[in-house]
Amino acid sequence: MIDVVEPRFVAKPWGHERILAHTERYVGKLLHIDPGQALSVQYHRVKDETLHVLSGTLILEIGAPGEAERVVVPAGRSFRLVPGTIHRFTAPGDSGCDLFEVSTPELDDVVRLEDRYGREGTNEP
Repeated sequence: MIDVVEPRFVAKPWGHERILAHTERYVGKLLHIDPGQALSVQYHRVKDETLHVLSGTLILEIGAPGEAERVVVPAGRSFRLVPGTIHRFTAPGDSGCDLFEVSTPELDDVVRLEDRYGREGTNEP
């Protein structure tokens, strides 16, 4: 029997996530980043993730704060972040950005180094 389920909505200060699947082996989710907003500067100890930009443009910062390389990722492109990669996602101020993420299942595996919304050092949504 197939279970048809409602995706789980998770409000975030930068937008929101819709968790489509969360199993012992993988997670699939949609991320929406509001215009001008950014996720934390963060890394994952175990979580391995691949992301695909569905719409808008993503500014991807890779590396430690102050030393990060900025990469513009347009809609239709994908990239992988292996454990330990310091990163931040930002949506330009003129448009939001929608991403599809497929990852290993460790949703709480986030180490926040810097955060606009006061969540440094936590794994709070």
